[in-house]
Amino acid sequence: MPKKIRELKSLLLQAGFTNKPAKGSHSKWMHPQLPKAIIIAGKDGNDAKPYLEKQVNEALEELNKIKEDEEIEE
Repeated sequence: MPKKIRELKSLLLQAGFTNKPAKGSHSKWMHPQLPKAIIIAGKDGNDAKPYLEKQVNEALEELNKIKEDEEIEE
């Protein structure tokens, strides 16, 4: 069962992403340690598209790798 848009937004907020509203139902999610943004389209109650879930999961994994690397360096 696909996640809802609101669930993806919640995951991004917990990971430190900031929301920059865009036009209509689109929102742009940025993180200071990642080079590219994630664009989420759709209302909060809608099911997330598989590609969007994949983008969010990849971004969260990349953040975890960055945090692990920082901990190793310390």
